[in-house]
Amino acid sequence: MEFIIGAILVVLFLLLVVTNIRVVPQSDGYVIERLGAYLTTWDTGLHFKVPLLDRISKKVSLKEMVADFPPQPVITKDNVTMKIDTVVYYQITDPKLFTYGVAMPLVAIENLTATTLRNIIGNLELDETLSSRDIINTQMRAILDEATDPWGIKVNRVELKNILPPKDIQEAMEKQMRAERERRESILRAEGEKRSAILVAEGQKESVILSAEAEKISAILRAEAKKEAQIREAEGEAEAIVKIQKATAQGLEMLKAVHADQSVLALKSFEALVKVADGQATKLIIPSELTSISSMVASITEAVGFGKNNVE
Repeated sequence: MEFIIGAILVVLFLLLVVTNIRVVPQSDGYVIERLGAYLTTWDTGLHFKVPLLDRISKKVSLKEMVADFPPQPVITKDNVTMKIDTVVYYQITDPKLFTYGVAMPLVAIENLTATTLRNIIGNLELDETLSSRDIINTQMRAILDEATDPWGIKVNRVELKNILPPKDIQEAMEKQMRAERERRESILRAEGEKRSAILVAEGQKESVILSAEAEKISAILRAEAKKEAQIREAEGEAEAIVKIQKATAQGLEMLKAVHADQSVLALKSFEALVKVADGQATKLIIPSELTSISSMVASITEAVGFGKNNVE
């Protein structure tokens, strides 16, 4: 009987020990109280709490968390009411301060965010609000981080998620944006037409230049061809004259060889003169022996008589 009671007591003791052993995971922190008062904060690792005396007051995650708050109505410096919703990225750095510093930390952060946002936007006009998101985010982060430090919370980043102006202002902004897009489109179209006109003009200019160069080359080729033809024609005429002169010289040599007298030579000269007169020459050089018709006739008669005597 005593053995059974002892075994039961041992089992109860082991159960009591096992149930009071805790393993704290990474990035978590456990706040421990003893008899209702803060005792310590457990970090990552194996821990043991005293049964019936110690208890885990709060399990706190040390990871970065995101709080997305609903849109808050704010009024700008130029009395424009708009709604802005914010996103706060925060991290718990001290589990003890987070547990005992504020009753409802998220509600406190939300209210603090709304108050800070109203204060900042109240000093800005509508246009500045729409174009100064980075400045607003930086100011809000600095203010919230300083205000939440006693709560064991660090605000890492604040983002303005949406800025919703009144409906009439939204319509006016949309019209302005539409007009701006149309203006840019008109500018781009005009630039495109101008560029197209320039390209067409350059193409026409290039075509005229190429045509002129082609005409110039054609004229040069025609002139060279004409010049070549004239040279060939002149060379042909010169060659013909040379051949005629050679033939004449050969004829004279033959006459000299057969001992032709003066009458025969005069007759041959007259025949040559007739052939020359048939040409296109505008000037004739007549020998002094043929300066008169009478001397020419006498020469021809003598030549004919000379020929008859030879025949007889």
